Amino acid sequence: MSDVFISYARSSAAEAGAMVQILQSWGYDVWWDAELPPNRDYADVIEERLSTAKAVLVLWSAEAVKSQWVRSEADRARSAQKLVQLTLDGAALPMPFDRVQLADLACWNGTDEFPGWRKVMTSIAELAGPAQRATPPGSVEEASAQKLRICVLPFANMSDDAQQEYFSDGISEDIITDLSKVSALSVVARNTAFTFKGKHVDVPAIARQLQVGHVLEGSVRKSGNQVRITAQLIDASTGGHVWAERYDRQLDDVFALQDEISLAIVDALKLTLLPQEKQAIARRGTENAEAYDLYLMARRYYVSGRDGERRGLEPIIRLCERATEIDPNYARAWALMAVAQTALHFIHGKTGESGFIAVERAVLLDPNLAEAHAVRARHMWQNGDAESARAEIEVALRLDPESFEANAEGGRLAWIEHRFQDAASFFEKAAELGEESVADPGMLLCAFDALGDEEGVRRAARMTLDRAERALAKDPNNGSALGFGVNALGALGEAERAREWIDKALLVEPDNMTMRYNFACFASARLHDPDQAVDLLRPVFETATSWFLNYANNDADLDPVRHSAGYQSILRAAQARLSAAP
Repeated sequence: MSDVFISYARSSAAEAGAMVQILQSWGYDVWWDAELPPNRDYADVIEERLSTAKAVLVLWSAEAVKSQWVRSEADRARSAQKLVQLTLDGAALPMPFDRVQLADLACWNGTDEFPGWRKVMTSIAELAGPAQRATPPGSVEEASAQKLRICVLPFANMSDDAQQEYFSDGISEDIITDLSKVSALSVVARNTAFTFKGKHVDVPAIARQLQVGHVLEGSVRKSGNQVRITAQLIDASTGGHVWAERYDRQLDDVFALQDEISLAIVDALKLTLLPQEKQAIARRGTENAEAYDLYLMARRYYVSGRDGERRGLEPIIRLCERATEIDPNYARAWALMAVAQTALHFIHGKTGESGFIAVERAVLLDPNLAEAHAVRARHMWQNGDAESARAEIEVALRLDPESFEANAEGGRLAWIEHRFQDAASFFEKAAELGEESVADPGMLLCAFDALGDEEGVRRAARMTLDRAERALAKDPNNGSALGFGVNALGALGEAERAREWIDKALLVEPDNMTMRYNFACFASARLHDPDQAVDLLRPVFETATSWFLNYANNDADLDPVRHSAGYQSILRAAQARLSAAP
């Protein structure tokens, strides 16, 4: 087993050799094809080394983009979540690699001091473990390597009410966002930091794993209008406190308090904050603490794994409506309201607000809000303008490649258009960003299945089932978790257990149409039972909206039953009903 496998085109052999030497000098075991043994088949050695490496470093160039070998190796690494990539000449990357983090090494000077190379080393360290090259404790080398990289762990909810966890999570996320605006700091991404949520924290071990010099941890206690926040900045090398403070404030002071914490960290690290960075930290979506609290509560409903569930969407709308009444200029609240209204309108046929007015208001208030452009794409697709819908997704991802909403919506659009490789890339990213989402790893499973990627199907199925079981432990009637969990069980060969889930779920919630639809997809794609699939779909089609029917007619999971007499019969009945409707 090697730490790093290097993939490159022949024209980049010199650069690849130089990188091998640098990585080896840092203590990594590196393999590249200059080391092919003479007595073994070329393809067998590549396959063995590629599958066992902890990290795969792909050197993109104009020639590499055209190379079937490089693209194949990069795709295998991406599917195994161990891809590290860089560009040597700025060549445009093919999809889906253009949506994965990329280090720019154009004009590389051949040393490990080059800025883009530091990004490569950080990514390799996260996959293959920290470098073993020794540097004297307290040296300038050690300080420059560590002091500027920080991880903000999720702040613990110390409130008497466990339901207040949405607030402590929101505080943590905002501090991560604020510190990310400081150019002298490298901040561990939110989705990585939140993998440690609720776990015993061994700060030195976390620091070694993430290659950070400092860790920020803390707690939040909210009671009525009172907020207490404690925060400690820890030096990873010594375990000692660089800075610690406790704040007791009114809820109305929460924004000033977040600014104060972020600025205190910058000061403790002896960094110089640029004027524009200080302004960026102080810029908020709202200055009203009550509206902010309502938005955080609504977002908790949104990310709780009830994708498309009517009873999960309605509270979001009520909370966001109240937030926008308090602050009519709160763009994020308008965008989240639009997400819920759009789903209720298109999926469940709710009359009244379709989400269009809310999303246009959000874009008007903040044209740089990625989630607003993402939900706008669904409206464009529904109106028959697929080209504009794809353009809106591109805008959203340009504004924020880490947007959960943009990646999830991009995946839905790609899936419905049968662009399965794109769908897999989008859903993979969305599943990573939304750690409680069941739908996104569930759809990732479907995309891998459509691509014939059996290893990807199993990996996505395990992720989906794990999240479904956690969601069902909180709410046994979570229809979305049941629907996607059943498909995961089928993919893992547990068909009988899947049937048990279906039988119990339909006894408890026979009118949950989203759940029924997902069960029908399972019966079609996994059980190859057209009769059961049609029986499950019949009540769904009896109430389906035109959008939902259009979605079903393009859903690859229903391809095995689409031409059966039963399916065609319920489809014609649904189309006749919709044609006769006002």
